[in-house]
Amino acid sequence: MIIAAILVRTRLGSPIIFKQDRAGLNGDVFQIYKFRSMSDARDAHGNLLPDDQRLTTFGRILRATSVDELPGFLNVLKGEMSVVGPRPQHAGFLKHYSKRQMMRHFVKPGITGWAQVNGRNNIDWDSRFELDVWYVENKSFWLDMKIIFMTMIIVLKREGISAAGHATMPEFRGSQLSVQQKD
Repeated sequence: MIIAAILVRTRLGSPIIFKQDRAGLNGDVFQIYKFRSMSDARDAHGNLLPDDQRLTTFGRILRATSVDELPGFLNVLKGEMSVVGPRPQHAGFLKHYSKRQMMRHFVKPGITGWAQVNGRNNIDWDSRFELDVWYVENKSFWLDMKIIFMTMIIVLKREGISAAGHATMPEFRGSQLSVQQKD
């Protein structure tokens, strides 16, 4: 992790760690830690450029190898995350979830999860959230072991790193499914 931090510092500058508010257990907001993988390039008006324009070649390597996720173990040590669980999403997504999708917050979020080993960023939001809820409903020690094993294989194969046409995933703005289930 120290080597990665040094490389991030020399290639992208400071800060080394990217922090962002994410929704965790019971929807409580915490700051996730990741190695920075994007530049802070801005347009003429001072606005950040889109992710796909800021993601550096070095950042792509960090993401492809999941090294950018290593600081998340600090969140695990702080008790905010687990090794396995639904990936924590941006706190702003909370307002868009259906009741069923909110079930993903019945457990601590994880560094890896069922959705990550079943498509990662190559699946749409509804599918991802349904996989997260399935995990919550079927959580067990053996399922966690299976997910950890599958994660190692997927990381080595570098599968599902980004959705087609996006640096990672398109922003979640709600879905037809969540609109139908809000009631």
